[in-house]
Amino acid sequence: MTELKNGKIIKVAGPVVIAEGMIGARMYDVVRVGAENLIGEIVELHGDRASIQVYEDTVGVGPGEEVVNTGAPLSVELGPGLISSIYDGIQRPLDQLVEAQGSHIKRGSAIPGLKRDTKWHCEPLVENGSDVVAGDIIGQVQESTLVSHKIMVPAGVSGKIDSLKEGDYTVEDVIAAVTNHNGDKTEIKLMQKWPVRRPRLSKQRLNPNQVLVTGQRVVDAFFPIARGGTACVPGPFGTGKTVVQHQLAKWVDADIVVYVGCGERGNEMTDVLMEFPELTDPHSGQPLMKRVVLIANTSDMPVAAREASVYTGITIAEYYRDMGYSVALMADSTSRWAEAMREISTRLEEMPAEEGYPAYLGARIASFYERAGRVICAGSPQREGALSIIGAVSPPGGDLSDTVVQATLHVVKVFWSLQARLAQQRHFPAIDWLTSYSFYKQHLPGCFEDKQKGIEFAEMMQQAMILLEQESQLVEIVRLVGAESISAQDRMTMETSKSIREDFLHQNAFHEVDTFTPLDKQYEMIKLILHFHQAGLDAIENGVDTKNIFALSVREDIARSKYIENEKVEEVAIIIGKVDEQVKSLYAAVTE
Repeated sequence: MTELKNGKIIKVAGPVVIAEGMIGARMYDVVRVGAENLIGEIVELHGDRASIQVYEDTVGVGPGEEVVNTGAPLSVELGPGLISSIYDGIQRPLDQLVEAQGSHIKRGSAIPGLKRDTKWHCEPLVENGSDVVAGDIIGQVQESTLVSHKIMVPAGVSGKIDSLKEGDYTVEDVIAAVTNHNGDKTEIKLMQKWPVRRPRLSKQRLNPNQVLVTGQRVVDAFFPIARGGTACVPGPFGTGKTVVQHQLAKWVDADIVVYVGCGERGNEMTDVLMEFPELTDPHSGQPLMKRVVLIANTSDMPVAAREASVYTGITIAEYYRDMGYSVALMADSTSRWAEAMREISTRLEEMPAEEGYPAYLGARIASFYERAGRVICAGSPQREGALSIIGAVSPPGGDLSDTVVQATLHVVKVFWSLQARLAQQRHFPAIDWLTSYSFYKQHLPGCFEDKQKGIEFAEMMQQAMILLEQESQLVEIVRLVGAESISAQDRMTMETSKSIREDFLHQNAFHEVDTFTPLDKQYEMIKLILHFHQAGLDAIENGVDTKNIFALSVREDIARSKYIENEKVEEVAIIIGKVDEQVKSLYAAVTE
């Protein structure tokens, strides 16, 4: 093996440092740059000359300073203690940095990702003398009240296990040893390291055919995402991308949530840091942070670290997936990561592609989203894990033809299109039902225990979408010649579509009940609206004036059905009886 030699800086260009004399260096080796030991990563090699992207501010760094090659790729520490943690892009715990250094973090800080002094109680799950292979679960640690952390045999290790016993250990303590067929021993600790750019291994990939319930009506009913699926949320400034991400992180039906703030404004990340510890997980009643990992890399942090934050987040998410958990990763926003790639590419003097982005932009984005999926995990016992990725995209001016949006749409299966006009009308979530899509819709009926109910729900959603499309065509006619010029049936279509938009699709993220709607309630709500529509059409055929139908007091009950407590879903079904009763009273008035 070639001996590693330290190099000398010959050029500094923003976040990119050029060093020569880097003998033995390899692509993506981590290096320490300059007198302050700044963390960097080799991204280009020409002989003994290396181009390094530095994950910290390079102000004051100059030619002649030393670059030390660690000889190892950028890796994260994986083990108990990740849950409830708040990291920066290179897995430094921000709370510990603040305690040690105050609010201004010094450059070159090297606090490890996992606390070295915390002891965890490890319970063995296999007998000493058992044959084990990579991925086998050999023990468990109760990491939080919601997460049982599985201790797995690291990749590339197999043989007979011994010295495994119950006890309290730090992440650096040896808990067992594995002896292979050559007699070589490998020590097993609670912690293992994994290179962030390399996807973790699994036994088999499965079709993502189970819907991930989010409690957001426009998402679950119209454009669902699968467990192990991918989605993107593009939209202009102010349309609610971050609020959508926050809502999904709070309410999504996943065991673990990894939230990556990638280059977004500090106040948005502050909202997450302030809100999440106070929130209660709807599925367990425990604090939400007991199943959340936060990675905060805001816009005022070094540009290059955005790339590290994305890879750090996905690697931590894959680690919990390998334990057999369903993991949801929120990336807000991948546009900032793409801007960082453009910055680094420009500094490296690479040939630019469309809009100045590097030619490999699409390949990098694809490789990130391709790490999502539903898998049979490596090792035993046999278990199934899933990693779902939801990425926000911030195109300039909301232009969906933007390079980053298009590169993302080539990979993801769900597109939630946020529109400025809906946000201006105070319609939130501002997801446009006419331009969004999902390739997972066919799996929606499987969410219901009663299969027939699931089929009915899918059919009702199709009918609702047809009404919304008809409304979009009728709006232009009404704008030109007035509502009186269209037929009574068309007026009924427009009124029902308005009810679907305002009473079903509109959802208040800050209302204690409306913020989350289970599927059973969604079913009853849309059934109620469509029942009113059919009752109205029947009344029109029997000579009832549409003005009288629209003036019925039951319409207020329909509008307020979203605020009925989720446990009292039967109250939504009761309103159907009121609809029939009040429409029948109109029949009586016509016959008189």
